[in-house]
Amino acid sequence: MTLQQLKYVLEVAKCGSINEASKNLFISQPSLSNAIKELEKELQITIFNRTNKGIILSKEGTEFLSYARQIIEQTSLLEERYINKKKRKVKFSISCQHYSFAVKAFIELIKEYGFDEYDFSIQETRTAEIIEHVKNMTSEIGLLYLNDFNEKVLMHFFKDAKLEFHELFVAKPHVFLSKHHPLAQKKSLELSELDDYPFLSFEQGQNNSFYFSEEILSTYPHKKSIKVFDRATLFNLAIGLNGYTISTGIISNELNPDIIAIPLNVNDCFKVGYVKRKDTKLSMIGDIYLHKLKDYINSLL
Repeated sequence: MTLQQLKYVLEVAKCGSINEASKNLFISQPSLSNAIKELEKELQITIFNRTNKGIILSKEGTEFLSYARQIIEQTSLLEERYINKKKRKVKFSISCQHYSFAVKAFIELIKEYGFDEYDFSIQETRTAEIIEHVKNMTSEIGLLYLNDFNEKVLMHFFKDAKLEFHELFVAKPHVFLSKHHPLAQKKSLELSELDDYPFLSFEQGQNNSFYFSEEILSTYPHKKSIKVFDRATLFNLAIGLNGYTISTGIISNELNPDIIAIPLNVNDCFKVGYVKRKDTKLSMIGDIYLHKLKDYINSLL
């Protein structure tokens, strides 16, 4: 087993394609395939499952990838410290449900620490993809919520993916709507008062079950319903159609000045938190981000 082989595995896992990875690595596709097959033979494991649609990490491969990343990361640190003697480009990635406070903390992380070079990623995406991203180490941290309705199901997925959930705060349901909405002056709202307005929710794709919904009370029947893929579209519809969604009540006024949060009168609450892999420690940047996130959330609670 060589460092070069480990780098090959990481690039193939990143691209999801031998052909694409070979181009990025500037080697031939047969050479790359043979190098990975030799590594699999040496270790007596299957790292990638080959399918008609391409290659995907096997269960053994996912575990192997986590160790390979750590080895290459440490090797890079040694090379940069003693050979290249140059500043290292900082890397960090998270996946999250559509939370403006997650974006705000991400912005503050970059602004405060002023990294000379960095390669950061933040993806507001579907619940199932958040789990998959952290499982495959595409993202270091995944932000989502649990409540009495979805916790048993999602904890099962966390266990299979070898993830652990850490609570950040407990939220009461709030209605997000335009500050010009006919109900905007209300101190609190009943579900029945919202029946004549479009309910806005995030599309969950193939996993579009109630358990993966970003919005609690997902089984409540709505007369009017619109599904969207991104937060900007949802807020535009909230403004243009007097639509609404249900979320945490924590929103960045700086990033979303036209949206307000009003408490919803229901006997329910939910835990917002993050998932990480059980077998890896958070990076320094991951720890810093969580501190920024907690500080920002606490300032709004």
